[in-house]
Amino acid sequence: MASAPKRDKIIEAFLALLAEKPFGRIGLAAVADRAGVSLADLRAEFGSTFDMLAAFMRETDRKVLAGGDPELAEAPARERLFDVLMRRIETLKPQREAVRSLARSVRRDPTLAMGLNRLALRSQQWMLAAAGIDSAGLRGRVRAQGLVVVFARALRVWFHDEDPGLARTMAALDRELASGERMLNLLDDLCRLLPRCGGRRRKARFDRGHDGSGAASAETIPV
Repeated sequence: MASAPKRDKIIEAFLALLAEKPFGRIGLAAVADRAGVSLADLRAEFGSTFDMLAAFMRETDRKVLAGGDPELAEAPARERLFDVLMRRIETLKPQREAVRSLARSVRRDPTLAMGLNRLALRSQQWMLAAAGIDSAGLRGRVRAQGLVVVFARALRVWFHDEDPGLARTMAALDRELASGERMLNLLDDLCRLLPRCGGRRRKARFDRGHDGSGAASAETIPV
């Protein structure tokens, strides 16, 4: 098993290559060469470049979950979620070119998009948990999938936002969360009619008082 420093070097090498070329053109030998490790060491830690991507996403989750502002504990759910997602964007900042490249690859590769959506769904369940929002059961999965779309749309703005304060990105994320709020309201109404949603109707709405436009569509988040 590779040591933690060697594992980190492999992930860094993979991300450096991803910033330079599409995901599908990154070979295992190229990653090993960039990381300065043997193919045997690479294989001991990772089974594929997709495994490297999954490890990067888990590490991003960990960094976001390790942060947070205790003063937001009593804030409305939507405000807490906004804070969590902006922390994720800030965590991704050093790898923006790699994330941008991955987004382009996803649009051209349906198989990659499907696999990445599974990883993103898991990550967004953790982001919901970090914001103190229930992510369990059918409704939790729907919330997480909606958040996949919300975050993907915010990232598209972030890719071109050169403002150090990320004003455009924050505005886009706020709009998308407002749209998601309306979708969750519709989900609550629907779940009252569906036995699988279970029992009494539970409120899972974001903080009100904000307007947004546009409905979530089937998109895949990069990270």
